[in-house]
Amino acid sequence: MSDDDPREEIERLEAQIDELSARLESCRKFILAGRVAILVGGVLFAALLVQAVRFDPRLVALAVAGVLGGIVAWGANNSTAKEAASELTALEAERAALIEAIDLRLVPSRPTLH
Repeated sequence: MSDDDPREEIERLEAQIDELSARLESCRKFILAGRVAILVGGVLFAALLVQAVRFDPRLVALAVAGVLGGIVAWGANNSTAKEAASELTALEAERAALIEAIDLRLVPSRPTLH
């Protein structure tokens, strides 16, 4: 391969794309977990307010921790996911440009035997 051949750069970009895709999927899972924590904490807090569940300070603390922890998990991973998605788009565009720069040869089709 010559120095002008972009195949190695394409391979490097594809490895980075795979890493970013995995990071994005991980962020999506944490975002979902954060939303679930907010929902569960909110429902528990509401149940305590309407006295559907017997009042217990530990349950109040658990509800507040669920809501706050969920907000933190959702927010932090949401911003990380946005950054990763932006990087992923840029890398995919760079990879597409390198692929287009390769001088591809057409392989003639073989006649089919009947």
